[in-house]
Amino acid sequence: MSSGILVIGSANLDLVYRVPRIPGPGETLLATGATQNPGGKGNNQVIAAARAGGHATFIAALGTDAAAAPIRDALAGAHVVDLTRRVVEPTGTALITVDDAAENTIVVNSGANATLINLTAEELGAIAHAGYLLMQLETPVETISAAAAAAHAAGTIVVLNAAPARELPTALLRLVDVLVVNEHEALIVAAGLGASALLPAEVTADNAAAVGNLLRSVVESVVITLGGDGSVVVDGDGDTLVPAELVTAIDTTGAGDTLCGVLVAGLAEGMTLVEAVRFATAAAALSVQRVGAVPSIPLRAEIDAFRSAAGPAIPVA
Repeated sequence: MSSGILVIGSANLDLVYRVPRIPGPGETLLATGATQNPGGKGNNQVIAAARAGGHATFIAALGTDAAAAPIRDALAGAHVVDLTRRVVEPTGTALITVDDAAENTIVVNSGANATLINLTAEELGAIAHAGYLLMQLETPVETISAAAAAAHAAGTIVVLNAAPARELPTALLRLVDVLVVNEHEALIVAAGLGASALLPAEVTADNAAAVGNLLRSVVESVVITLGGDGSVVVDGDGDTLVPAELVTAIDTTGAGDTLCGVLVAGLAEGMTLVEAVRFATAAAALSVQRVGAVPSIPLRAEIDAFRSAAGPAIPVA
């Protein structure tokens, strides 16, 4: 099987504002700083996979406007194979506020991302030749379903990060080999399977395995991320808690995307799912110590050095 990684997903220009706190309804705050960076869940994840050492290819839709240029430059800088489409709609944008506690809010204007439909022969060929297909939910679900079906038929491993959260067709989930969700997304996807009566009010480290096993009624393997409590991996070998790393976060934007991209890079190297999650957890811990999405994604050498220095993983304070 090929070890190549294909990411299909969104690409945005992120407009990031640092604020003392997240503003409430009707409130105006003065930002303490502002930046523009390449972003979008698909773009973040493919760059994370490439910086972690993966041979990565990206399918997305960009406009012909100025906002597309820094995104393409970032892809080239990470040595990603660029199969992005050029469309007449404007490149997607995201307005992000980050407060002094490293929490964030994000508003996305999909723009060109919404046009990513009707996969071409070249795109279907890229899916068939990849070892791993990684997708998220910021592009049309019909495209995600079509890509998953093509990958499944070709023997390409399908990894789906079900974010932003939404209920998903069971037919799509049955094509997924690894489902990556946070605690909120896990409940929404599981509720869409008709399992609401069996679900807890919230997912914690104590009950994540039970929720993961509900999801495994349709998905082969599940990774539930729990922020500072680490991640729970539920697969055919049982359930495993992978603790988080002890770090001081300054910006959590893109941390989940970093984890997803690096996780797939680990799988492509032959790591087990638990090993890949440990590898990705270290990368995510590095990313939250930096500002921005793409700018915060670590290089492979940085991940390896962090893992060597950190010793046994312990929960985030």
